Amino acid sequence: MNDQAHTRYLPGQPHQLPRHKQAMAGYRPEHFLLSVQDGVATVSLNRPERKNPLSFDSYAELRDFFRALAYAPDIHAVVITGEGGNFCSGGDVHEIIGPLTQLDMPGLLAFTRMTGDLVKAMRACPQPIVAAIDGVCAGAGAILAMASDMRYGSARSKTYFLFNKVGLAGCDMGACALLPRIIGQGRASELLYTGRGLGAEEAERWGFYNRVCPAETVLADAQALAAQLAAGPTFANGMTKKMLQQEWNMGVDEAIEAEAQAQAICMATNDFHRAYHAFVAKQTPVFKGD
Repeated sequence: MNDQAHTRYLPGQPHQLPRHKQAMAGYRPEHFLLSVQDGVATVSLNRPERKNPLSFDSYAELRDFFRALAYAPDIHAVVITGEGGNFCSGGDVHEIIGPLTQLDMPGLLAFTRMTGDLVKAMRACPQPIVAAIDGVCAGAGAILAMASDMRYGSARSKTYFLFNKVGLAGCDMGACALLPRIIGQGRASELLYTGRGLGAEEAERWGFYNRVCPAETVLADAQALAAQLAAGPTFANGMTKKMLQQEWNMGVDEAIEAEAQAQAICMATNDFHRAYHAFVAKQTPVFKGD
């Protein structure tokens, strides 16, 4: 019998810091849909009649949700998607763009900082995020896809970093920092200067999409990947995400030292011991995230 998942190999008790853990499975958001199954949270943008645009409220609620994931022991991976055959059409023209034309500069800066905080929260949460993209993925929607760790797109999907089409710079919500890391400086420059659409086949070839899927299965395929990650060593997955984010700001020697320390920390987990004992017993390891 494979009972190593229930065995703790290291001394000491599990940490119980006050207010450090807050389950999210019962959370009921107002401005998007949330379902949680087997450690995978599926976030669904839910304004299909308008191709799922974002509002001031949905920006803020998404930001707060991804921030809270750092303390959610019941969520180990996230899928973000849109309802009704589209991912997200960006900021709502009537609810965001129009009101922005009436704000003073301090008000505008408060808004742009809030939208950037959403990306910061997505990059900082320890759970890997998989975007399931169908149909239109434009503006801030393209940024949500970019800020995810992996992206599955349907064959009919199309992504637009269209900020210059509305008279704005391409440097929105971290695009000039993150997009070149994914697809390279030259390709990112082309998309951000022109605002042209990126089709699914080209997105996969450029490395923006990890996989192109049929529209009928793109969400299920993304959820299957997230379930695989959620069943893995989640503490170590969180460390991988942190290192992928932080090492862009390090020299090679600094990165190697940071990875030495990070890996030593992961070697001091029960999951590392479970993997060893399962290998010796010719069993499949069952990870618990501790």
